[in-house]
Amino acid sequence: MIKINLLAVDRERTKRKAKFQAGQSVAALSGLILVAGVLVVGWWFWSLRTESIQLDEQIAEAQRETARLQNVIRQVQQFEQRRTQLQQRVTLIEQLRKGQTGPVHLVDQVSRSLPESMWLTEMKQTGSDVVIEGKCTSLTALSDFVSSLETSAYFDRPVEIIDSTTEAAATSGPSLIKFSVKARFKANAS
Repeated sequence: MIKINLLAVDRERTKRKAKFQAGQSVAALSGLILVAGVLVVGWWFWSLRTESIQLDEQIAEAQRETARLQNVIRQVQQFEQRRTQLQQRVTLIEQLRKGQTGPVHLVDQVSRSLPESMWLTEMKQTGSDVVIEGKCTSLTALSDFVSSLETSAYFDRPVEIIDSTTEAAATSGPSLIKFSVKARFKANAS
């Protein structure tokens, strides 16, 4: 049998029911999309927050490591300065040791060359030039002194007599000869 509904009331109920069911499915779908969106945004926020915390920890660790390394760098610089100072001291000591033998040989050779009747009053060294001043009782003693210096391996030839003057004796003793001699010293002679 065929039923015909002539009442418009039922038709509107059916339409409303269909509209209501379509609205419910749209609302449910919108709610699901909203919940999914909230979940995605929440997960994204959580992952960014976790990454931010990890980066903050890495930055803090890097800052601690930087501070530690700066301390190590300071210590290395102090050691380098100390090493430089010690190296300079060693170099100075070596130079002093090398230069130490020259004056010893100079004085030794001059003292070996002195005759009995001669004494020195002053000896000056400027570079390799040596000026020796003194007094003696005879010109023979002076010439013996000069020839002895010339035959020495530590003095270059010629050894020059710069000045020699006779001083009158204050007493009735012999007169003295005041002299000045210039020689060139060879520090590396053997």
